[in-house]
Amino acid sequence: MIEHILRGLRVIDLTQNVAGPFCTQILGDMGADVLKVERPGSGDDTRAWLPPQIGGKSSTFLALNRNKQSICIDLDQPEGVAVLRKLAARADIVVHSFKPGSAESRGFGWDDLRQDKADLVYCAISAFGQAGPLRQMPGYDPLMQAFTGIMSVTGNPNDDPVRVPVSLIDMGTGLWAALGIVGAVLHRMRSGQGMDVRASLMDTGLSWMTVFVASYLASGKLPQKMGSAMAMTAPYELFKAADGSVFIAAGNDRLFAKVCEALGCAQLASDPRFATNTDRLTHRADLHELMERQTQTLSCADAVQRLRKTGAPCSELNDIGQVLRHEQVIASQMVTDLPVEGAAQHQVIALPLTANGQRSSRMDAPPLLGADTDQVLRDHGYDEVAIAQLRRSAVVA
Repeated sequence: MIEHILRGLRVIDLTQNVAGPFCTQILGDMGADVLKVERPGSGDDTRAWLPPQIGGKSSTFLALNRNKQSICIDLDQPEGVAVLRKLAARADIVVHSFKPGSAESRGFGWDDLRQDKADLVYCAISAFGQAGPLRQMPGYDPLMQAFTGIMSVTGNPNDDPVRVPVSLIDMGTGLWAALGIVGAVLHRMRSGQGMDVRASLMDTGLSWMTVFVASYLASGKLPQKMGSAMAMTAPYELFKAADGSVFIAAGNDRLFAKVCEALGCAQLASDPRFATNTDRLTHRADLHELMERQTQTLSCADAVQRLRKTGAPCSELNDIGQVLRHEQVIASQMVTDLPVEGAAQHQVIALPLTANGQRSSRMDAPPLLGADTDQVLRDHGYDEVAIAQLRRSAVVA
């Protein structure tokens, strides 16, 4: 089962916002014990991202922090760093999202922590990476969509550039970090050595632009905004239907013929303007207009039914409510219950992996701020007197 893959591994999570917490949530879903270290008083910034809220808690925080414990430590105090290092000495993995140099200046960089734990897997997530003139600058998902060029190709022709609303750079960086960490754990199993893993928002944004970069380097032409269409093949875009829109994807001549047959315009497949993909790209506007004359006479459901019957790739354009109610999504069990105190019902998106046909069944509610501070300290050798002193000094909360 997936929830047993990383069982027994201890993770110290020094991240906040989206990328880091998404990374450590993946590790938790796969069975790791994740200890989230937060600022006393406020904690992860996303705790305050209200509304929307569930049971008085930020829905964003709840979406990114299941299967974790919470401890509050003031890492601006040397005593707080001492507590962290004691925790890290018994951990297997440390993940942080401090600016490059910040962890090192406080005494919990890679070189610091591996003195206490030689086989530690250490992962640093940053905005622009560890080198270069912008390495100290902050970065957020839409900022990085602008910097890496994603925003320049998103939107309709002649309209202003727009961001992709999904936090694809943040979540992608979390995914790359998790993959790097799992790889480092495998390396440790074979060699007994720890590893310093680095991931950045900039690197992730550039990686998402791989095909666009290849196209630019091959042609010297800048990619343009194309709405829902794709530059390399046609038809591969949204078409208006009588009651909505349908996406049709015909990546080769055989599929194009199937699309034309399904829509009742088989003659288009033999039209010399559309004989090959290159021809269809040259005459994309004419092709779109002729196909849309057909799709506009059909409802979304009818168009999709006809297209799927012939094996033509397609989809209706769903909103969030529609996709959550779709029988395919229900059958996938990707939407699952996660009980939260104060909420009659709360659902989240599950880890998008299965093992032997099963999804991870680990679904512990995201922790209240500092809920596990005392117990974690006890587990690491602090007695009640020492804990009380740390609290009085505001080192922990």
